[in-house]
Amino acid sequence: MKRILFAFLTCLFTITTYVASAAEPRQEPTQQERARTVYIFHQPIVMLQAKFGLTTPEERVLRIRNTLRNFTEDDVREPLKLLSVTRYNQPGKLIVMNGKPVMLLTEGDLDEGDDLTLDQAAQRVLVRMEAQRTALRDQYNSRWLVLSTVKAAAGLLGLVLFWYGSYRSWRWVKRLYRRRIIENRSWIPQSWRRFIGAIETRLYALLVILLGIMALYLWLSWAFSLFPWTRIWGASLGDWSVKVIQDIALSVVSALPGLLIVLVIFLLTAFILKLLKVVLDQVAAGRLQLPGIHPETVGATRKLISVMVWLFALSAAYPFLPGANSLAFKGISVFFGLMLTLGSAGIMNHAMSGLVLIYSRALRKGDVIRVADNEGLVSEIGMLATKIITRENYVVTVPNAVVVSGKITNLSAQTNGGGINLTVGVTIGYDTPWRQVHAMLELAAKRARGVDQNHPPLVRQLSLMDWYIAYELQVCLLDGQSLAEARNELYSHIQDVFNEFNVQIMSPNFVMQPEGSVMVAKENWYPAPAVPPEGEGRL
Repeated sequence: MKRILFAFLTCLFTITTYVASAAEPRQEPTQQERARTVYIFHQPIVMLQAKFGLTTPEERVLRIRNTLRNFTEDDVREPLKLLSVTRYNQPGKLIVMNGKPVMLLTEGDLDEGDDLTLDQAAQRVLVRMEAQRTALRDQYNSRWLVLSTVKAAAGLLGLVLFWYGSYRSWRWVKRLYRRRIIENRSWIPQSWRRFIGAIETRLYALLVILLGIMALYLWLSWAFSLFPWTRIWGASLGDWSVKVIQDIALSVVSALPGLLIVLVIFLLTAFILKLLKVVLDQVAAGRLQLPGIHPETVGATRKLISVMVWLFALSAAYPFLPGANSLAFKGISVFFGLMLTLGSAGIMNHAMSGLVLIYSRALRKGDVIRVADNEGLVSEIGMLATKIITRENYVVTVPNAVVVSGKITNLSAQTNGGGINLTVGVTIGYDTPWRQVHAMLELAAKRARGVDQNHPPLVRQLSLMDWYIAYELQVCLLDGQSLAEARNELYSHIQDVFNEFNVQIMSPNFVMQPEGSVMVAKENWYPAPAVPPEGEGRL
């Protein structure tokens, strides 16, 4: 514990001197300052600033780097020495190793206003380089290399055991959730347990994989630092991991105020939508009336207002999101904007047509309509399409743009009972009295059980054709009566009634002038079941 505390205080003191002293490596160097700094095993030693003739500080750093690479193992075993020299008519301090020059420091390498003398600055540089040399020398020792190999092998064995234990734990968790599903011992409902259990096991597997990768990374950085040939790789991995952790921590801390503002915006939005839902529920129940809003349009109005409010909330929260000003965020925004522009033309056409249907109240859920060749019950009016259940019990989805652009026939009666108007037609020759045809059609309507007798049937003569007359029977069906079943029943009764009174349902055609006139004599104007008006009697 004392060693750890001592190492921590030493590191803290070193960082403090880096910041306070002149001619020292910068804590956060710029690109130019980094090029002028001498690094040994990724450790900053000194930043050079003097220019010798045509040699720039950057070139001096490159020469020192090449010199260090040419040193042998025998050179590393010799301690560094500091010599006083004169170069370019100015005093300097030359650092040598095994008689070979390593680095030259002059007064020009010190920052202006620095309290350190050249001797003091050179001595500090010598201490740092000597620490690196000593560590490297110790690592070239045979005993050190054997010990490092044993440590690396032991660490690899521990890593493999950790991986195996993680895999076994994942198998145990998988069996545990399967057993809970079979025995139904979980506090989560059984219908959810199957899905949530699979998600939990996969999340645990992902956690195990991430921990395994982190363990491999830590072992590599530690094992590389044990050997002199790979020490630079270990330092690089360690520095990179520390930098990543620092960047992540700083990013999280800096993003907290913005995330707090985003949370407040979303909470206010949810509160506003909650109030809106309360008001619109009152309108849908008929207890509150608002201009321009009807109970049938409450659902669409709620969706539209919710979308508008959320879009406004997202627009307000966007600048406070982490990374909102990054190039990646901008690229994603441009991509989604392009996709929305290319694919929204048809969607917006159907959506606007759906709004026209909803707010014009041309259709309502439960109405029986006829659109093009489709006839049936409206089961859903969505933003993009309208669904119709036909007499074959098929669900037909018609795009709203097609519904709006075509002809819509609403068969639902505009009555308090909410019944459906049904019309059927027959064509009968001129030799059959029209009064008899009217009476037979009305009798067939009275026999049909699905017809609402509170609404008298209505018979019309639609057209006087060349060879026959077109008749139409209109009835109102009982509420909830199927249109297809009612039409089938009414057709059956019409055939039975016409057969009872010996009237043929036929549309005659002539190829030549008949011998006698096709007409009805006055005495045959009221055959059964037709009844003459009171006081007129049968002729």
